[in-house]
Amino acid sequence: MMGHTIAPLSEHTGAEVRGIDLTEALDSAVQARLNCAFVEHSVLVFRDQHLMPHQLLKAVGFFGEVFPQHNSRFALPECPLVHYISNQDFYPDGRRYIPGEGYHTDHSNAARPPKATVLHAVHLPDRGGDTQYINMHLAYDELPRETKLRLNGLKAIHVYQSRFSARRLMELSAESRSRVPDAVAHPIVRTHPESGRKAIYINPIRTEGIVGMPQAEALSLLADLVEHATQPRYQYHHQWRPGDLVMWDNRSLLHKANGDYDMNQLRYLYRIMLQGDVPF
Repeated sequence: MMGHTIAPLSEHTGAEVRGIDLTEALDSAVQARLNCAFVEHSVLVFRDQHLMPHQLLKAVGFFGEVFPQHNSRFALPECPLVHYISNQDFYPDGRRYIPGEGYHTDHSNAARPPKATVLHAVHLPDRGGDTQYINMHLAYDELPRETKLRLNGLKAIHVYQSRFSARRLMELSAESRSRVPDAVAHPIVRTHPESGRKAIYINPIRTEGIVGMPQAEALSLLADLVEHATQPRYQYHHQWRPGDLVMWDNRSLLHKANGDYDMNQLRYLYRIMLQGDVPF
C-alpha cells in the first residue's frame, strides 16, 4: 500500500486513488490518509477495483458503519446491505426508472443521513452516464452576506418524496416504509463534523418546506438556492471507467446521474452507504 497515490481531479472536488487494492486490508495510516483526502476532496475515485458484493461490504467497513438503505426492493439477495443501481427497472406504468436523476443528496429524510455513498461500476454503457457533483461548501462560501444571515437558524423539512419534485421515486414497500420517518428537519446551513466547513444542505427531491415559513416563500428560497448552487463553477463531472469505485460525501455535495446514453446498453452498479451523524 505504500505505493498508492492520491491526485486531485478538479480544482475543488474529487481525487483519484491509484495503487490500492480494496480486497486487501488497509493499515491505520493508509485509512487516515484516505479519510483526510475524502474530507478535503469530497469524492474519492478508486481505480481498477473488481469487487464482489461481499468484498465491497468488507472494503467500505474501512471507512465507517453501513447505513441500511431505504428501499429494500433494490437489495441484492445474497448480500442485502448492498443494493444495485440499474437502468433496467421500470415504474408500474411502464416508464423506465433512471436511478439518481435530478440533483439530490442521498437519504436526507433520515434522522441521521448517510455520510457517504459508494458506487462500484459493474457494467457501463459505451459513453455517457456521468455523475455530476455540486460542491455545496463553495456554493455556501459565495452566497451574499445577507443571504447567509437569512439562512442562519433555518431548518428545511425533508420527506421521502417531496410533493414538489419533478423526479418520482419508486414506492416503498410497507415493510420499508415502517422504517422511514414521515418527516425530519435539518439545518439549511450544515457544519461538516470533521472539517468544520459550512455547506448548503438541501435536497430538491426530498425537501418540501422550511420550518415556520409560509410555503410560497419557502419554495422560492429553496429554488433560489438550487439555482445558485448548480452553477457550472461548483460542478465536477465524473466520467465512469470500468472498475471505478467512487465514494462521495453526502454532507457537502449534491449529485445526479445523467441518463444521456443508449438505454439498450446496461448500466449496473453496486451501491452501499455509510452511517452519518445528526446534521448541525
